[in-house]
Amino acid sequence: MLMTVLKVSSKFNFLIGRTMSDTVTITSAKNSSHKLSNNLPNKTAIDTATLLIKCRDQAGIVQAVSEFIHRYGANIITLDQYSTAHEGGQYFMRLEFALAGLSEIIENFEASFAHTVAKRHNMAWRLHDNAIKTKVGILVSKFDHALLDLLWRHQRGLLDCEITSVVSNHEDLRQSVENFGITFHHVPVTKDNKSEAEEQIHELMEGNDLLVLARYMQILSSDFVKRWPMRVINIHHSFLPAFVGADPYRQAYDKGVKLIGATAHYVTAELDQGPIIEQDVHRVTHRQGVTELRAIGRDIERNVLARAVNWHVQNRVIVAGNKTVVFN
Repeated sequence: MLMTVLKVSSKFNFLIGRTMSDTVTITSAKNSSHKLSNNLPNKTAIDTATLLIKCRDQAGIVQAVSEFIHRYGANIITLDQYSTAHEGGQYFMRLEFALAGLSEIIENFEASFAHTVAKRHNMAWRLHDNAIKTKVGILVSKFDHALLDLLWRHQRGLLDCEITSVVSNHEDLRQSVENFGITFHHVPVTKDNKSEAEEQIHELMEGNDLLVLARYMQILSSDFVKRWPMRVINIHHSFLPAFVGADPYRQAYDKGVKLIGATAHYVTAELDQGPIIEQDVHRVTHRQGVTELRAIGRDIERNVLARAVNWHVQNRVIVAGNKTVVFN
């Protein structure tokens, strides 16, 4: 199924560096100012963007995209590609390029690409202005390990996004979240108010590009998920497809497994069945009980979730049916 062509807006994201102002002001001993802009070379800010493409594999795709980029005077920084078969498979590309003044011509760039290269090759594609950070909202219940890891990485500049707020169905983590300078919202959820609570959560999170379920222990309704298609990432405390649902570490212990793991995936209407972004495992033995398995598992969970979120905000993930292609 082809992706919808998306226009670049505040939803598309990535951090870029810009050149400093060309104008320098120097004050003399007499407090007179002299501008030296005429003595400095003119520099235009270099913008970067990421282009994601999915289409049927065919000859000439790389050439067509490269020639289009070249005609605009842009420079390709990175190019990753993958095809599911030698001939007639599905083709995926992630390309980053730099172009001075891109922000001023990006609408023209999009329109031209859509009517030429994309149309000719029947592409599903998205263009992301890397100057605009992804806005991320987090949902959490009482377990704090995944949440605090994300907030710490964000504070240290290790997550290239803007975390806007945290919503929880409990008050327990308010102080921990606010200590990072992030807004905390408490939205209680019961079996009697679930629909109203989800509507409130949607209103609070509207404007974000991505929602992250950092051990949010409520099942989102299909109506809610439909409003955030492939824009909700969950961390499941199990190596899916094994041990879906509640208390997977108890299930794993009862089965006597030798490996435990965690899975980060996009949320769909079907519980724990969305496209998988990242997974990891840890070897265990019969000597480790449920408590130890949970402790090991939580360490895996926070790392797997952080990688998945980072790859998403860096525009490294392309969804293909119920699978993902991750250019990591």
